[in-house]
Amino acid sequence: MAIREILLYPDVRLKTKCEPVAILDAGVDALIQDLIDTMVAAGHSVGVAAPQIGDTRRVVVVDVAKSKLGRDNNHGLLTLVNPEIMSREGKKVLREGCMSVPDYTGNVVRAEEIVVQFTDRDGSERVVRSSGFEAVAIQHELDHLDGLLFLDRVSNLKTDIFRRKGG
Repeated sequence: MAIREILLYPDVRLKTKCEPVAILDAGVDALIQDLIDTMVAAGHSVGVAAPQIGDTRRVVVVDVAKSKLGRDNNHGLLTLVNPEIMSREGKKVLREGCMSVPDYTGNVVRAEEIVVQFTDRDGSERVVRSSGFEAVAIQHELDHLDGLLFLDRVSNLKTDIFRRKGG
């Protein structure tokens, strides 16, 4: 479909709580394809959420299979419509980045393992247990649906935010 422009912080649309998808129709399928195209075109991205391209529906895509951190433990391309985390286990601090905050990374505490329920692109209800980097990526993308950025999750803005090299 289309590679879409990523909104950059502090765009107010990134702070919007997204609306659930009522029906999987051609418009939702087109949104999913745009998210996939945008993620793939970025080259380094492992996920994109609808609000990052200016859409306020609860849809994200995640694929950590090509990342060195996720290639050995993943479910491939996940298309998550109306995702909800059902359980969280463990805690882990990981350095996160975001296409909407291109100049910075930050240390964020996330659950090590999650169970997420969602509807996939085909309309199937799914429940997936995810761990490691994939679980972190899913949590990061789902935060976007509630208007949260990783910047909102760092414990100390002075010590846990880092300027990207070359940025």
